[in-house]
Amino acid sequence: LLTYREEVEDIANSAVKELQIEEKITAISEDWSDEQLAFAQFKQRGQITLNSGLTAELMEKVEETLMGLGSMLASRYVTPFKENVTSWVAKLSAVSDVLEIWIQVQNMWIYLEAVFTSGDIAKQLPQESKRFGGIDSNWEKIMVKALEVRNVISYIVGNDVLAELLPHLLEQLELCQKALSGYL
Repeated sequence: LLTYREEVEDIANSAVKELQIEEKITAISEDWSDEQLAFAQFKQRGQITLNSGLTAELMEKVEETLMGLGSMLASRYVTPFKENVTSWVAKLSAVSDVLEIWIQVQNMWIYLEAVFTSGDIAKQLPQESKRFGGIDSNWEKIMVKALEVRNVISYIVGNDVLAELLPHLLEQLELCQKALSGYL
């Protein structure tokens, strides 16, 4: 009788733990379904930058959620939900990676935008000025599309163009930066 009772308690305990995981996954899905990118006005050009403070908070939220998902994956009760949890880890890892490079690109773009739109240095470095013009055009396209979509998961996850374009823009900005440093 005692082993039967222990078995029932074990089954009940497992059901409670699985329910907790299921509820956490549901909460994560609901929470992230409505998470929006936040934008900031840049000079007279419109909302073509991410809001730094709110984006930093968003990145913290991504990391916290990823830690929670990591804890779930370590649980022996995750089995029925493992695919769903793993899917969320992949989505939020992609968001984290993209946002990290996006902020790097934005910071460098803001710095160089002032340099290459002022005229004087742009005349002295025509090749880099032209390169920056292309970067600037791509930056604006990224931001206009992000403003249209706004939802973090919808815009970032599975957006191969964004995932490939941002590292390319960073590389191009670094070339502009290097030429500028050489000039100065």
